[in-house]
Amino acid sequence: MSELLETQSFGKEIIMENSILISTKKILGVDANYTAFDLDIITHINSALSTLDQIGVGPVLGFAIEDDSAVWADFALPQKQLSMVRTYVYLKTRLLFDPPATSFLIGAMEKQIQEFEWRLGVYRDELIPLPSPAVAENV
Repeated sequence: MSELLETQSFGKEIIMENSILISTKKILGVDANYTAFDLDIITHINSALSTLDQIGVGPVLGFAIEDDSAVWADFALPQKQLSMVRTYVYLKTRLLFDPPATSFLIGAMEKQIQEFEWRLGVYRDELIPLPSPAVAENV
């Protein structure tokens, strides 16, 4: 069962879907109740989450979804990073599931993905600072 997240934006209350699968399906333009493509979408979502794991973003032991019960809060990141992760997962999933028809749009999406990977890496470095050279030499 999916969860909804209530937020406020410019004085308006917005209800955001908190299920990773359902929110990704919605932004892809797939009805939440239409399950014919769930396996494909889940596979692509997990591919994006695996890439995030490889660059050190997300839970230490990695993260994957199996159905619509996994929620964004399970990914255990502060809200700033989580907002970027949501968009990153959408972009990666869109390129694999339903790529744009023109190379210009594909290139633009790929550039956005690269920028999100870099920015998420910066957040990761802020959360887990590198040891100072003096500490590293003593190891």
